[in-house]
Amino acid sequence: MGSQRAIHCSVLRGGTSKGLYFRAEDLPSDRATRDAVLLAAMGSPDVREIDGMGGGHPLTSKVAVVRASDRPDADVDYLFLQVWPDRAEVSDNQNCGNLLAGVGPFAIEEGIVEANIGTTEVRIWMENTQSLAVARVATPSGQVRYDGDARIDGVPGSSAPIPIEFLDVAGSTCGNLLPTGHVVDVVQGLRVTCIDNGMPVVCIKASDLGLTGYEDPSAIEANAEVCEKIEQVRLAVGPLMNLGDVTNKSVPKMTLLAPARNGGAVTTRTFIPKRVHEAIGVFGAVSVATACLIAGSVAADVAQLGDVDQVMTLDIEHPTGYFSVSMDVSHDGDSIRVNSCALLRTARLLMRGDVFVPSSIWSSRDR
Repeated sequence: MGSQRAIHCSVLRGGTSKGLYFRAEDLPSDRATRDAVLLAAMGSPDVREIDGMGGGHPLTSKVAVVRASDRPDADVDYLFLQVWPDRAEVSDNQNCGNLLAGVGPFAIEEGIVEANIGTTEVRIWMENTQSLAVARVATPSGQVRYDGDARIDGVPGSSAPIPIEFLDVAGSTCGNLLPTGHVVDVVQGLRVTCIDNGMPVVCIKASDLGLTGYEDPSAIEANAEVCEKIEQVRLAVGPLMNLGDVTNKSVPKMTLLAPARNGGAVTTRTFIPKRVHEAIGVFGAVSVATACLIAGSVAADVAQLGDVDQVMTLDIEHPTGYFSVSMDVSHDGDSIRVNSCALLRTARLLMRGDVFVPSSIWSSRDR
């Protein structure tokens, strides 16, 4: 064996993120070795990730691991891994709905799922949250079509639409839709709503931190006092949300809310967890949208939606546009049950081939 080892993979843009997509069988079976291989593939730890495929930002340093599913209700299993540019860490403690958008196309391209003529439905078991998603991929001639008229904020141009429906994601990480058992908690002197509808999120009014909520992400990141306060709250709510010590975790996502400016439900600025997102994550948007429907929550106080229908589409505004989330909910007094939620994403295959890592990293027991 030479000094480098080639590993088959693809690079796809999924939603507003970009990452490496692997078949599970092409990676080491041992977790520690797998993580070392992925760090080398991305070029981490290095803030520029100059010696690897990572883009020097959490949104472009992501990995999707895909395998044929043994489950009767799924076609493929999808494991999301966050490779951190600034430290030697690979995390699986959250899901990624953006990279999820590329899982269906990747599975079809790799022959894991057979394409139909027209549209191919790919049922995806999301390992991180132990929940199911259904992606509908355009395959008009039995092959994945990437061009189309669908536009999503944060991505230039247009692409073929990939509608994704989420089933039973409420409480998938924390155990309950409202993990603390309360609609509102007071933490570090701030009123917050802790919610988990696919992503653990803490909703806070931006005005309670002396912000408008319309600042550029870089301006918020430069505000050391606000960032420190946000981190104090995040560490304090971790145990309350059944997440334990979150010091080295990427959840919960801290989301600052302000009244919508462009006709949406609410405006957001989201920490991921130390940087401020240029948009908002898929599941983060779903959790915020859900919070907007819960009477008395911090998000509902900001959104002021009035009467809530069983089926609603909410536009969640973020720094580069908005994210539309379709919700199907049932009402029981002031509480709600989320039956399903859906949204529109796009994806594009950027490259397919081999990524190279030093052979010495690969454990002898996995050769």
